[in-house]
Amino acid sequence: MALTQGPRVKRTIDITAALLGIVLLSPLMLVVGLVVLFTMGKPVLFVQERAGWHGRTFRLYKFRTMTIDRDASGELLPDADRLTRAGAVIRRTSLDELPQLINVLRGEMSIVGPRPLLPEYLPLYTERQARRHDVRPGITGLSQVAGRNALSWEDRLSLDVEYVERRSLWLDASIVLQTVAVVSQQSDVAHPGSATMPKFSGSKNGDS
Repeated sequence: MALTQGPRVKRTIDITAALLGIVLLSPLMLVVGLVVLFTMGKPVLFVQERAGWHGRTFRLYKFRTMTIDRDASGELLPDADRLTRAGAVIRRTSLDELPQLINVLRGEMSIVGPRPLLPEYLPLYTERQARRHDVRPGITGLSQVAGRNALSWEDRLSLDVEYVERRSLWLDASIVLQTVAVVSQQSDVAHPGSATMPKFSGSKNGDS
């Protein structure tokens, strides 16, 4: 029997989990912040506009894992050139995502849901893929426990929509438990041939 996921119940769980997470993990967050500060300097946090619930944009917070080095023309260097050793460890262990507990408290994110992506992708989604914005984005989600950045964009977005269609408190609990296992394995952090994840340029299959 599926346990339904009413919005009020889910929001209550999100707030409780975020508060507990901030209290319990604050020493770890302080350490990570100091590592970033001493290895990469300021700013400690990476702040970027992302598309959230119903496509509305918000400012997402992460610990910085890359330098802000630029070439002679003022353009940022490729991700592979800016990712530091400390940053790579922080990314592999997903510690860079911890500041998003603040986004959860602000109501911009949930603990579990499709990962928030760049606003520039919004016009590129198919009608089905756009359903990923029917729920709040999450710190972790179905696509994160199924392959993280090693997945193709089509598979990743398909899993996001599958989450929207199947969502329940039991599924959320299962994803959280699987996330612990995936993070401990420190795998699938980057897409093959990329330091992070290549940009989404639209689906090859218009029905995806």
